[in-house]
Amino acid sequence: MSGVNEPEPIRVCVYCGSNAGSSPEYSASARQLGAALANHGIGMVFGGGSVGLMGVAADAAMQAGGEVIGVITEQLVGAEVAHRALSRLDIVPTMHERKARLCELAAGFIVLPGGFGTVDEFAEMLTWNQLGIIAKPVVLLDVAGYWGPLFDWMDGAVSAGFVRPAHRLLAQPAGDVEEAIALATSPVPDTPHKWMDRDRNG
Repeated sequence: MSGVNEPEPIRVCVYCGSNAGSSPEYSASARQLGAALANHGIGMVFGGGSVGLMGVAADAAMQAGGEVIGVITEQLVGAEVAHRALSRLDIVPTMHERKARLCELAAGFIVLPGGFGTVDEFAEMLTWNQLGIIAKPVVLLDVAGYWGPLFDWMDGAVSAGFVRPAHRLLAQPAGDVEEAIALATSPVPDTPHKWMDRDRNG
């Protein structure tokens, strides 16, 4: 029977701003990423908005013939101008359900420039990896050096004894779209347990 036991398509979740940002490089990278995912036959999962980098990436993926699934909350349907021209739009009650659904659908995550919401989303996925809840790669596409200060903070957290060096590797930098896709569809770096004091205390 057709469709029986067919494997799930590979999908990557794209986290990015609901604003376009101040540099044209941000939108250019979002457009390149959306098109490249489609050209590789990889589905795109994202926050479901039609505005900002979210809309740019989704439109590019759809125009290239890709599968694009949006997940958005009931509250944000109006506020974020929900994208109505997707392969599928899932509307969920809460942000917690939105993040969990995005994670469930995706094999990995690519992070474009964005603000508080973008950082909140990918930081939670880093934490889930750190705790062993998931094992899915998180890749920051460092457009025009946008994520450089955040990488510096992560390195400082390692030096200060709050993050294991192995866990720092969970936040993987990518210099271009193709590298980001390759990392996001590869196995996540192997990591030990989270608690550094456990090692010191036996």
